[in-house]
Amino acid sequence: MKIAISGKGGVGKTTFSANLARAFAARGYNVFAVDADPDVSLGATLGFPADELAGLRPVIEMKELVEERTGGGGAFFSLNPKVDDLIDKFSLKLGNIGFMRMGSVKQGGTACYCKENSFLYAVLNSLLLDKDDMVIMDMSAGIEHLTRGTSRGVDVIVIVTEPTRVSVQTARVVQKLALELGIRRVKILANKVRSEKEKDFIHSQFTEEELLGIIPFDEEVLDNALEEESGLLSGSGLMPGIEDLVEKLLREVTR
Repeated sequence: MKIAISGKGGVGKTTFSANLARAFAARGYNVFAVDADPDVSLGATLGFPADELAGLRPVIEMKELVEERTGGGGAFFSLNPKVDDLIDKFSLKLGNIGFMRMGSVKQGGTACYCKENSFLYAVLNSLLLDKDDMVIMDMSAGIEHLTRGTSRGVDVIVIVTEPTRVSVQTARVVQKLALELGIRRVKILANKVRSEKEKDFIHSQFTEEELLGIIPFDEEVLDNALEEESGLLSGSGLMPGIEDLVEKLLREVTR
């Protein structure tokens, strides 16, 4: 199963991504957690050692490897470089969870980033279309890492939102983009809901079919996020109701 997670900054999508990875790993799945949001660290939230994370370069910054696999210098380069042998080599492993950093898709400007982007998309293709493991991809507020080609490998995208109008508006934009890319299953997850009023607001914005679930605000989850080293993999700071959400995702994809 391949799951993409999106939402505006601060809504808790990285915490949710880490909790999903932990929950599926606990069920015996081989999980690949992919950090495609340069502003946060999914690896730290999962509990990977800080010294190992410091030495893990984002895929798109491996310039020497990009040159080697895309065909070296010049105007001509491979749009589909061989990368399937690199997934395990350039990732960290903790139990049955693998972790990889993607880095940001490069935008046009003073330099051409065609090679780097082609390399990054080739890695994503390999992860989403070729690899049999469970893949959980933590993305930034947008979904620029997904193209019409790579989106074919996404089973479901979960858009995390807080119970605010700004956050809901962002969720709607991402929802539209995902549907335009052809992702068939697009679900909304409301997070950090503190009151019945906020719950009613979420229900007024999304249908029952759109909603994956509503997660209440939890102090233990916040405390774990503030710790220097996450205790998530040992069972500290789990999001409430995460097992129910895993069951819903499994039913959604297999039905």
